[in-house]
Amino acid sequence: MQDVNILELRRAIPDYCFKASTARSLSYVARDIFLAGSLAYLALYTIPTYTTSSSLPRFLAWQLYGFCQGLVGTGIWILAHECGHGAFSASTRLNNVVGWALHSSLLVPFFSWKFTHHQHHQFTGHMSKDTAFVPVREEEPISDFAAAMESLEDMTEDAPIVACLRLIFAQTLGWPLYLIFQITAGKGSDIHKGNRKTTWYNKSHFAPGGVLFTAQQWKYIFASDVGLGLTFAALWVLKERMGWAMVWNLYGLPYMWVHHWLVAITYLHHTHADLPHFEADSWTFARGATSTVDRDMGFIDRHLFHGIIGTHVCHHLFPRIPFYYAEDATAAIVPVLGAAYHKDSTPFMLSLWRTFTTCRWVTPVTLPDGQGTMRVWTTKRATPAVGAKPKPSASGISNLKKRRESMTASAQTVRPVVIKG
Repeated sequence: MQDVNILELRRAIPDYCFKASTARSLSYVARDIFLAGSLAYLALYTIPTYTTSSSLPRFLAWQLYGFCQGLVGTGIWILAHECGHGAFSASTRLNNVVGWALHSSLLVPFFSWKFTHHQHHQFTGHMSKDTAFVPVREEEPISDFAAAMESLEDMTEDAPIVACLRLIFAQTLGWPLYLIFQITAGKGSDIHKGNRKTTWYNKSHFAPGGVLFTAQQWKYIFASDVGLGLTFAALWVLKERMGWAMVWNLYGLPYMWVHHWLVAITYLHHTHADLPHFEADSWTFARGATSTVDRDMGFIDRHLFHGIIGTHVCHHLFPRIPFYYAEDATAAIVPVLGAAYHKDSTPFMLSLWRTFTTCRWVTPVTLPDGQGTMRVWTTKRATPAVGAKPKPSASGISNLKKRRESMTASAQTVRPVVIKG
Protein backbone atom coordinates (compact mmCIF):
# COMPACT_ATOMS: atom_id res chain seq x y z
CA MET A 1 0.00 0.00 0.00
CA GLN A 2 1.45 3.31 -1.06
CA ASP A 3 1.05 6.16 1.43
CA VAL A 4 0.38 9.75 0.56
CA ASN A 5 3.06 12.36 1.22
CA ILE A 6 1.82 14.81 3.86
CA LEU A 7 4.45 17.42 2.99
CA GLU A 8 3.46 17.30 -0.67
CA LEU A 9 -0.16 17.83 0.30
CA ARG A 10 0.80 20.76 2.52
CA ARG A 11 2.70 22.44 -0.30
CA ALA A 12 -0.36 22.17 -2.55
CA ILE A 13 -2.56 24.18 -0.15
CA PRO A 14 -2.42 28.00 -0.33
CA ASP A 15 -0.93 29.55 2.80
CA TYR A 16 -4.00 31.68 3.51
CA CYS A 17 -5.99 28.51 4.23
CA PHE A 18 -4.08 28.07 7.49
CA LYS A 19 -4.76 31.58 8.81
CA ALA A 20 -7.84 31.88 10.99
CA SER A 21 -9.67 35.20 11.09
CA THR A 22 -10.98 35.83 14.60
CA ALA A 23 -13.46 38.43 13.35
CA ARG A 24 -14.82 36.11 10.67
CA SER A 25 -15.09 33.19 13.09
CA LEU A 26 -16.91 35.32 15.67
CA SER A 27 -19.30 36.56 12.98
CA TYR A 28 -20.44 32.97 12.40
CA VAL A 29 -20.98 32.54 16.15
CA ALA A 30 -23.07 35.74 16.20
CA ARG A 31 -25.06 34.59 13.17
CA ASP A 32 -25.82 31.15 14.59
CA ILE A 33 -26.78 32.52 18.02
CA PHE A 34 -29.07 35.05 16.31
CA LEU A 35 -30.72 32.25 14.31
CA ALA A 36 -31.15 30.09 17.42
CA GLY A 37 -32.58 32.98 19.43
CA SER A 38 -34.96 33.98 16.65
CA LEU A 39 -36.29 30.44 16.26
CA ALA A 40 -36.80 30.09 20.02
CA TYR A 41 -38.57 33.46 20.24
CA LEU A 42 -40.89 32.69 17.34
CA ALA A 43 -41.71 29.25 18.72
CA LEU A 44 -42.31 30.50 22.26
CA TYR A 45 -44.63 33.32 21.22
CA THR A 46 -46.50 31.69 18.35
CA ILE A 47 -46.90 27.92 18.86
CA PRO A 48 -48.66 28.11 22.27
CA THR A 49 -51.22 30.51 20.78
CA TYR A 50 -52.66 27.93 18.40
CA THR A 51 -56.32 27.62 19.48
CA THR A 52 -57.64 24.75 17.39
CA SER A 53 -59.65 22.05 19.12
CA SER A 54 -56.92 19.52 18.32
CA SER A 55 -53.45 19.55 19.85
CA LEU A 56 -51.96 18.00 16.70
CA PRO A 57 -51.05 21.33 15.01
CA ARG A 58 -49.14 22.44 18.12
CA PHE A 59 -47.40 19.07 18.33
CA LEU A 60 -46.35 19.20 14.67
CA ALA A 61 -45.22 22.82 15.01
CA TRP A 62 -42.97 21.89 17.94
CA GLN A 63 -41.49 19.01 15.94
CA LEU A 64 -40.73 21.35 13.06
CA TYR A 65 -39.15 23.82 15.47
CA GLY A 66 -37.05 21.06 17.03
CA PHE A 67 -35.77 19.94 13.63
CA CYS A 68 -34.88 23.48 12.48
CA GLN A 69 -33.34 24.46 15.81
CA GLY A 70 -31.40 21.17 15.75
CA LEU A 71 -29.82 22.17 12.44
CA VAL A 72 -28.75 25.53 13.85
CA GLY A 73 -27.55 23.88 17.07
CA THR A 74 -25.43 21.46 15.06
CA GLY A 75 -23.77 24.46 13.41
CA ILE A 76 -23.01 25.88 16.86
CA TRP A 77 -21.60 22.48 17.89
CA ILE A 78 -19.31 22.56 14.85
CA LEU A 79 -18.06 26.06 15.68
CA ALA A 80 -17.06 24.77 19.13
CA HIS A 81 -15.38 21.88 17.32
CA GLU A 82 -13.33 24.46 15.42
CA CYS A 83 -12.28 25.93 18.76
CA GLY A 84 -11.19 22.51 19.98
CA HIS A 85 -8.82 22.21 17.03
CA GLY A 86 -7.42 25.72 17.38
CA ALA A 87 -8.89 26.59 13.97
CA PHE A 88 -11.24 29.27 15.30
CA SER A 89 -8.63 31.84 16.27
CA ALA A 90 -4.89 32.27 16.72
CA SER A 91 -5.61 32.87 20.41
CA THR A 92 -5.63 29.67 22.46
CA ARG A 93 -7.46 31.42 25.27
CA LEU A 94 -10.24 32.64 22.96
CA ASN A 95 -10.54 29.16 21.43
CA ASN A 96 -10.97 27.67 24.89
CA VAL A 97 -13.41 30.28 26.18
CA VAL A 98 -15.66 30.24 23.11
CA GLY A 99 -15.49 26.46 22.74
CA TRP A 100 -16.29 25.91 26.43
CA ALA A 101 -19.23 28.35 26.32
CA LEU A 102 -20.76 26.94 23.13
CA HIS A 103 -20.31 23.29 23.98
CA SER A 104 -21.48 23.74 27.56
CA SER A 105 -24.70 25.30 26.27
CA LEU A 106 -25.27 22.04 24.34
CA LEU A 107 -24.38 19.85 27.36
CA VAL A 108 -21.07 18.81 25.83
CA PRO A 109 -18.01 18.61 28.16
CA PHE A 110 -15.73 20.76 26.00
CA PHE A 111 -12.25 19.98 27.31
CA SER A 112 -13.03 16.31 27.94
CA TRP A 113 -14.26 15.94 24.37
CA LYS A 114 -11.36 18.03 23.07
CA PHE A 115 -8.75 15.68 24.55
CA THR A 116 -10.35 12.45 23.34
CA HIS A 117 -11.14 14.00 19.96
CA HIS A 118 -7.49 14.92 19.51
CA GLN A 119 -6.64 11.29 20.15
CA HIS A 120 -9.19 10.31 17.50
CA HIS A 121 -7.36 12.55 15.02
CA GLN A 122 -3.99 11.28 16.14
CA PHE A 123 -4.98 7.61 15.69
CA THR A 124 -7.73 7.69 13.05
CA GLY A 125 -8.41 4.20 11.71
CA HIS A 126 -6.34 2.48 14.42
CA MET A 127 -8.14 -0.64 15.62
CA SER A 128 -7.01 -0.17 19.23
CA LYS A 129 -6.25 3.49 19.91
CA ASP A 130 -8.90 5.35 17.90
CA THR A 131 -11.69 6.77 20.06
CA ALA A 132 -14.55 6.92 17.54
CA PHE A 133 -16.46 4.19 15.70
CA VAL A 134 -13.86 1.45 15.85
CA PRO A 135 -15.53 -1.56 14.20
CA VAL A 136 -15.96 -4.99 15.75
CA ARG A 137 -13.53 -7.70 14.66
CA GLU A 138 -15.42 -10.69 13.32
CA GLU A 139 -13.50 -13.08 15.58
CA GLU A 140 -14.16 -11.18 18.81
CA PRO A 141 -16.13 -12.98 21.53
CA ILE A 142 -19.63 -11.64 21.99
CA SER A 143 -21.95 -11.27 24.95
CA ASP A 144 -25.20 -13.11 25.64
CA PHE A 145 -27.21 -10.07 24.60
CA ALA A 146 -25.21 -9.51 21.40
CA ALA A 147 -25.60 -13.17 20.44
CA ALA A 148 -29.36 -12.95 20.97
CA MET A 149 -29.59 -9.80 18.86
CA GLU A 150 -27.57 -11.36 16.04
CA SER A 151 -29.76 -14.47 16.09
CA LEU A 152 -32.86 -12.30 16.01
CA GLU A 153 -31.54 -10.35 13.03
CA ASP A 154 -30.62 -13.56 11.21
CA MET A 155 -34.21 -14.76 11.64
CA THR A 156 -35.66 -11.43 10.50
CA GLU A 157 -33.38 -10.66 7.57
CA ASP A 158 -36.29 -9.68 5.37
CA ALA A 159 -37.89 -7.47 8.03
CA PRO A 160 -35.91 -4.24 8.41
CA ILE A 161 -37.68 -3.37 11.66
CA VAL A 162 -34.87 -4.86 13.80
CA ALA A 163 -32.17 -2.88 12.01
CA CYS A 164 -34.38 0.21 12.19
CA LEU A 165 -34.73 -0.16 15.97
CA ARG A 166 -30.97 -0.60 16.32
CA LEU A 167 -30.41 2.54 14.27
CA ILE A 168 -32.87 4.56 16.36
CA PHE A 169 -31.14 3.36 19.52
CA ALA A 170 -27.74 4.37 18.16
CA GLN A 171 -28.93 7.79 17.02
CA THR A 172 -30.77 8.68 20.22
CA LEU A 173 -28.53 7.18 22.91
CA GLY A 174 -25.20 6.83 21.11
CA TRP A 175 -23.81 10.21 22.16
CA PRO A 176 -24.58 10.07 25.92
CA LEU A 177 -23.40 6.45 26.04
CA TYR A 178 -20.15 7.48 24.37
CA LEU A 179 -19.59 10.24 26.92
CA ILE A 180 -20.33 7.96 29.86
CA PHE A 181 -18.88 4.62 28.75
CA GLN A 182 -16.57 5.47 25.80
CA ILE A 183 -18.53 3.04 23.60
CA THR A 184 -17.34 2.57 19.99
CA ALA A 185 -13.75 3.39 21.06
CA GLY A 186 -10.86 0.97 20.63
CA LYS A 187 -10.08 -1.33 23.54
CA GLY A 188 -6.68 0.33 23.91
CA SER A 189 -7.95 3.90 23.76
CA ASP A 190 -7.32 4.50 27.47
CA ILE A 191 -3.68 5.31 26.69
CA HIS A 192 -3.25 7.53 29.75
CA LYS A 193 -4.35 4.97 32.34
CA GLY A 194 -0.86 4.22 33.67
CA ASN A 195 -1.29 2.16 36.85
CA ARG A 196 -4.91 3.20 37.32
CA LYS A 197 -7.64 0.59 37.10
CA THR A 198 -10.20 1.07 34.33
CA THR A 199 -13.80 1.13 35.56
CA TRP A 200 -17.04 2.25 33.92
CA TYR A 201 -16.89 5.55 35.80
CA ASN A 202 -13.28 6.56 35.31
CA LYS A 203 -13.60 5.77 31.62
CA SER A 204 -16.22 8.48 31.27
CA HIS A 205 -15.74 12.01 29.97
CA PHE A 206 -16.94 13.40 33.30
CA ALA A 207 -14.26 11.92 35.57
CA PRO A 208 -11.45 14.43 36.33
CA GLY A 209 -9.18 11.56 37.41
CA GLY A 210 -10.28 9.26 34.60
CA VAL A 211 -8.08 6.98 32.52
CA LEU A 212 -8.90 8.91 29.34
CA PHE A 213 -6.87 11.88 30.55
CA THR A 214 -3.46 12.65 31.99
CA ALA A 215 -3.14 13.45 35.68
CA GLN A 216 -2.42 17.10 34.77
CA GLN A 217 -5.67 17.50 32.81
CA TRP A 218 -8.03 17.02 35.76
CA LYS A 219 -8.69 20.76 36.15
CA TYR A 220 -9.88 21.02 32.54
CA ILE A 221 -12.23 18.07 33.02
CA PHE A 222 -13.53 19.75 36.17
CA ALA A 223 -14.08 22.97 34.19
CA SER A 224 -16.04 20.97 31.63
CA ASP A 225 -18.25 19.57 34.38
CA VAL A 226 -18.79 23.08 35.79
CA GLY A 227 -19.98 24.22 32.35
CA LEU A 228 -22.53 21.40 32.26
CA GLY A 229 -23.65 22.29 35.78
CA LEU A 230 -24.29 25.88 34.77
CA THR A 231 -26.40 24.77 31.81
CA PHE A 232 -28.42 22.39 33.97
CA ALA A 233 -28.95 25.24 36.44
CA ALA A 234 -30.23 27.49 33.64
CA LEU A 235 -32.59 24.75 32.47
CA TRP A 236 -33.86 24.33 36.04
CA VAL A 237 -34.61 28.05 36.27
CA LEU A 238 -36.45 27.81 32.95
CA LYS A 239 -38.41 24.84 34.30
CA GLU A 240 -39.44 26.80 37.39
CA ARG A 241 -40.86 29.53 35.17
CA MET A 242 -42.34 27.52 32.30
CA GLY A 243 -42.52 23.88 33.32
CA TRP A 244 -40.77 20.76 32.08
CA ALA A 245 -42.96 20.46 28.98
CA MET A 246 -41.78 23.83 27.68
CA VAL A 247 -38.14 23.03 28.55
CA TRP A 248 -38.45 19.83 26.54
CA ASN A 249 -40.02 21.61 23.58
CA LEU A 250 -37.57 24.51 23.53
CA TYR A 251 -34.38 22.64 24.44
CA GLY A 252 -34.92 18.89 24.58
CA LEU A 253 -36.18 18.38 21.04
CA PRO A 254 -33.33 20.38 19.42
CA TYR A 255 -30.83 18.61 21.72
CA MET A 256 -31.94 15.23 20.37
CA TRP A 257 -31.61 16.44 16.79
CA VAL A 258 -28.16 18.00 17.38
CA HIS A 259 -26.72 14.78 18.69
CA HIS A 260 -28.45 12.71 16.05
CA TRP A 261 -26.60 14.74 13.43
CA LEU A 262 -23.35 14.61 15.38
CA VAL A 263 -23.42 10.81 15.64
CA ALA A 264 -24.53 10.32 12.02
CA ILE A 265 -21.91 12.69 10.59
CA THR A 266 -19.03 11.15 12.54
CA TYR A 267 -20.17 7.61 11.81
CA LEU A 268 -20.49 8.16 8.07
CA HIS A 269 -17.15 9.92 7.82
CA HIS A 270 -15.39 6.86 9.22
CA THR A 271 -17.54 3.97 8.03
CA HIS A 272 -17.77 2.93 4.40
CA ALA A 273 -17.81 -0.53 2.81
CA ASP A 274 -14.67 0.24 0.78
CA LEU A 275 -12.61 1.93 3.52
CA PRO A 276 -10.25 -0.14 5.69
CA HIS A 277 -9.16 0.09 9.32
CA PHE A 278 -5.68 -0.89 10.48
CA GLU A 279 -4.10 -3.03 13.13
CA ALA A 280 -1.12 -1.60 14.99
CA ASP A 281 1.39 -3.32 12.68
CA SER A 282 0.04 -1.58 9.56
CA TRP A 283 -1.34 1.73 10.84
CA THR A 284 0.24 5.05 9.90
CA PHE A 285 -1.16 8.55 10.34
CA ALA A 286 -1.44 9.01 6.56
CA ARG A 287 -3.29 5.73 6.07
CA GLY A 288 -5.73 6.53 8.83
CA ALA A 289 -6.35 10.11 7.75
CA THR A 290 -7.08 9.09 4.16
CA SER A 291 -9.37 6.24 5.21
CA THR A 292 -12.15 8.77 5.73
CA VAL A 293 -14.81 9.79 3.24
CA ASP A 294 -16.41 13.08 2.25
CA ARG A 295 -20.20 12.99 2.08
CA ASP A 296 -22.80 15.33 0.60
CA MET A 297 -25.67 17.15 2.28
CA GLY A 298 -26.03 20.11 -0.04
CA PHE A 299 -27.38 23.40 1.30
CA ILE A 300 -27.65 22.24 4.91
CA ASP A 301 -23.99 21.25 5.07
CA ARG A 302 -22.63 24.31 3.31
CA HIS A 303 -24.72 26.96 5.04
CA LEU A 304 -25.71 25.49 8.41
CA PHE A 305 -23.15 22.75 9.16
CA HIS A 306 -20.22 24.92 8.02
CA GLY A 307 -19.11 22.43 5.36
CA ILE A 308 -17.99 19.73 7.78
CA ILE A 309 -19.66 16.90 5.87
CA GLY A 310 -18.08 17.65 2.49
CA THR A 311 -14.50 18.46 3.59
CA HIS A 312 -13.71 15.84 6.22
CA VAL A 313 -10.78 14.19 4.45
CA CYS A 314 -8.95 17.52 4.37
CA HIS A 315 -9.95 18.15 7.98
CA HIS A 316 -8.28 14.93 9.12
CA LEU A 317 -5.12 15.72 7.24
CA PHE A 318 -4.97 19.37 8.37
CA PRO A 319 -7.38 19.98 11.27
CA ARG A 320 -6.18 23.55 11.93
CA ILE A 321 -7.58 24.81 8.63
CA PRO A 322 -10.65 26.99 9.40
CA PHE A 323 -13.88 25.61 7.97
CA TYR A 324 -14.35 28.63 5.67
CA TYR A 325 -11.16 27.70 3.80
CA ALA A 326 -11.73 23.93 3.83
CA GLU A 327 -13.33 23.83 0.37
CA ASP A 328 -10.36 25.67 -1.14
CA ALA A 329 -7.94 23.34 0.62
CA THR A 330 -9.88 20.26 -0.47
CA ALA A 331 -9.83 21.41 -4.09
CA ALA A 332 -6.05 21.85 -3.80
CA ILE A 333 -5.28 18.40 -2.40
CA VAL A 334 -7.68 16.22 -4.40
CA PRO A 335 -5.43 16.15 -7.50
CA VAL A 336 -2.46 15.24 -5.29
CA LEU A 337 -4.35 12.53 -3.41
CA GLY A 338 -5.63 10.94 -6.60
CA ALA A 339 -7.00 7.47 -5.81
CA ALA A 340 -6.44 8.07 -2.09
CA TYR A 341 -9.30 10.60 -2.02
CA HIS A 342 -12.71 9.21 -1.13
CA LYS A 343 -16.08 10.84 -1.77
CA ASP A 344 -19.58 9.36 -1.70
CA SER A 345 -22.41 11.55 -2.98
CA THR A 346 -25.22 9.13 -2.08
CA PRO A 347 -28.01 11.06 -0.28
CA PHE A 348 -26.97 11.41 3.36
CA MET A 349 -29.84 9.60 5.12
CA LEU A 350 -29.83 6.82 2.52
CA SER A 351 -26.10 6.43 3.17
CA LEU A 352 -26.79 6.16 6.88
CA TRP A 353 -29.25 3.31 6.38
CA ARG A 354 -27.12 1.43 3.84
CA THR A 355 -23.95 1.77 5.88
CA PHE A 356 -25.59 0.83 9.18
CA THR A 357 -27.13 -2.32 7.72
CA THR A 358 -24.05 -3.53 5.81
CA CYS A 359 -20.97 -2.46 7.80
CA ARG A 360 -21.16 -4.67 10.88
CA TRP A 361 -17.82 -6.44 11.34
CA VAL A 362 -14.30 -6.32 9.90
CA THR A 363 -12.13 -9.20 8.78
CA PRO A 364 -8.31 -9.28 8.47
CA VAL A 365 -6.40 -8.87 5.21
CA THR A 366 -2.63 -9.34 5.14
CA LEU A 367 -0.87 -6.57 3.27
CA PRO A 368 1.95 -7.46 0.86
CA ASP A 369 5.66 -6.93 1.56
CA GLY A 370 5.29 -7.41 5.29
CA GLN A 371 3.27 -4.21 5.82
CA GLY A 372 1.03 -5.78 8.43
CA THR A 373 -2.71 -6.37 8.64
CA MET A 374 -5.63 -4.16 7.72
CA ARG A 375 -9.31 -4.79 8.33
CA VAL A 376 -12.02 -4.73 5.68
CA TRP A 377 -15.79 -4.93 6.11
CA THR A 378 -17.66 -8.21 5.95
CA THR A 379 -21.47 -8.35 5.96
CA LYS A 380 -21.89 -11.79 7.52
CA ARG A 381 -20.31 -13.89 10.23
CA ALA A 382 -21.36 -17.11 11.87
CA THR A 383 -22.95 -16.46 15.28
CA PRO A 384 -20.31 -17.63 17.78
CA ALA A 385 -20.90 -19.24 21.13
CA VAL A 386 -21.05 -16.67 23.89
CA GLY A 387 -17.52 -15.73 24.91
CA ALA A 388 -15.97 -17.84 22.14
CA LYS A 389 -14.52 -17.14 18.74
CA PRO A 390 -16.91 -17.58 15.82
CA LYS A 391 -16.49 -20.58 13.52
CA PRO A 392 -17.59 -19.70 9.99
CA SER A 393 -19.21 -22.31 7.80
CA ALA A 394 -17.25 -23.95 4.96
CA SER A 395 -18.91 -21.69 2.40
CA GLY A 396 -18.25 -18.71 4.62
CA ILE A 397 -14.56 -19.62 4.85
CA SER A 398 -14.38 -20.02 1.07
CA ASN A 399 -15.98 -16.61 0.48
CA LEU A 400 -13.72 -15.05 3.09
CA LYS A 401 -10.61 -16.45 1.40
CA LYS A 402 -11.75 -15.05 -1.94
CA ARG A 403 -12.39 -11.63 -0.41
CA ARG A 404 -9.01 -11.60 1.33
CA GLU A 405 -7.23 -12.61 -1.86
CA SER A 406 -9.07 -9.89 -3.79
CA MET A 407 -8.27 -7.23 -1.18
CA THR A 408 -4.63 -8.32 -0.90
CA ALA A 409 -4.21 -8.12 -4.66
CA SER A 410 -5.59 -4.58 -4.73
CA ALA A 411 -3.88 -3.36 -1.56
CA GLN A 412 -1.01 -1.74 -3.45
CA THR A 413 -3.26 1.23 -4.13
CA VAL A 414 -6.21 2.79 -2.36
CA ARG A 415 -9.27 2.80 -4.57
CA PRO A 416 -11.29 5.99 -4.86
CA VAL A 417 -14.89 5.93 -3.72
CA VAL A 418 -16.87 8.31 -5.92
CA ILE A 419 -20.47 7.16 -5.98
CA LYS A 420 -23.29 9.07 -7.61
CA GLY A 421 -26.45 9.08 -5.54
